[in-house]
Amino acid sequence: MEDIYFTTITSLRDRIRRGDIKAREVIEKYLGRAQKLNQRLNAFISLNQEGALAQADKIDQMVASGKDPGPLAGVPMAIKDMLCTRGLKTTAASRILYNYVPPYSATVVERLEAAGAITLGKANQDEFAMGSSSENSFFGVVKNPWDENYVPGGSSGGTAAAVAAGMSVAGIGTDTGGSIRQPAHFCGVVGVKPTYGRVSRYGIIAFASSLDQAGPMTRTIKDSAEMMEVICGWDKMDATTAKVQVPKWSTQLSSNLKGIKIGLPKEYYSSAFAPDTQKVIDQALAVVREAGAQIVEVSIPLTEFGVPIYYLVAASEASSNLARYDGVRFGHRADFSKKPAEDLAEFYSRSRGEGFGTEVKRRIMLGTYALSSGYYDAYYRKACQVRRLLRDQFKKVFTECDALLTPVASTPAFKIGERIADPLQMYMNDIYTTSTNLVGIPGLSVPGGMSSEGLPIGVQITAAHFCEEKMLNVGFAIEQALGIWKKVPNGL
Repeated sequence: MEDIYFTTITSLRDRIRRGDIKAREVIEKYLGRAQKLNQRLNAFISLNQEGALAQADKIDQMVASGKDPGPLAGVPMAIKDMLCTRGLKTTAASRILYNYVPPYSATVVERLEAAGAITLGKANQDEFAMGSSSENSFFGVVKNPWDENYVPGGSSGGTAAAVAAGMSVAGIGTDTGGSIRQPAHFCGVVGVKPTYGRVSRYGIIAFASSLDQAGPMTRTIKDSAEMMEVICGWDKMDATTAKVQVPKWSTQLSSNLKGIKIGLPKEYYSSAFAPDTQKVIDQALAVVREAGAQIVEVSIPLTEFGVPIYYLVAASEASSNLARYDGVRFGHRADFSKKPAEDLAEFYSRSRGEGFGTEVKRRIMLGTYALSSGYYDAYYRKACQVRRLLRDQFKKVFTECDALLTPVASTPAFKIGERIADPLQMYMNDIYTTSTNLVGIPGLSVPGGMSSEGLPIGVQITAAHFCEEKMLNVGFAIEQALGIWKKVPNGL
């Protein structure tokens, strides 16, 4: 049991399926570790104590009776608190939903549990997934396991921190503008955002519906591939899911990149990275060349406008999606016992004013302004038109290469409190990730090295729509050659 906390999905699953170890023992160990470390890292909002043990007992009964317990049998999962879990509190890290218990589970959660995975708990995050540091949570700041003075990234920072700290074997995050890849980069884990439409959004609390996509956060590329095989696929409950085949990515991984062309967008490389980031990127390029890939320079001019397009589209959709939280049917309602509301407008404004945090209010107001009469054409409509042109440019680039290799962010993790007072600086942190969501292509972050301060640095790989296999293989080649994924935080 001594190596259990930093194991892989495949290793743990195989041990449970063989009967070498009981699923209940695993969950008891992980629950104990999560309770202990959560006091320091604040990675979980809530733990699924009774439910996780009950799920583990079912797995053990299936193994004992010779039944197939599933491809993720007994694997503890950290589920981002944006995903509904039946009977288990789901808050989106917001006061307005602090006591909400959904009557159903998200399709992603149902598929994971049907495959034998066990919901260990609900991971902390930025409120309504709006943020890049996991500092915008009603339940407090999440801390980076590598150095607790630093942020873990966001918005899926709790999931990333839980996996990096060995509090969970794997987890689910959501990615609207980089919210899986950036915390994976900051915490030294693998994070994958599949093609938009690969994974059902049913039961995921909506931030920006045309951008949101759930994906795995794991220790290795193979583990992410295994999870994707479970969660991907058409869902009758989500009209935006694509009816395309889900390949067996985990059995087709190859570090041989002969015949693969990897593009370097000159717009991404025109500005200076932090020296440690540059060193890691150079090392990754050397690895893929050695693996047989051809490096080519490409151009995607409109990526220059990726961040402003993203914040107009995302804020506009958030403004619409979050209008449902009014304190009437569910969620936080202001106390009107001492001072009753004079009218409905005051009822709404007081409840929503208390329920939403600063960053969520900022984005609601930005989105409402962009959608308002007289400004719609100048802002939201124009952003959507440029978004379509950006998509066309990416499609053209992928006729010239098979995948793109870029940084995830220009720097490693930054200190808690360092950027929270400067929204523009925080938004520019997403400069290398937002375009992926705007055009709907898949992207991943794979650990590529460490900074001089001992913080992880990831490498971002993106590919054309539904071409996850090429993307995963490039990431796999980097992972196998460098072995950074084997490093674990000290003192945990």
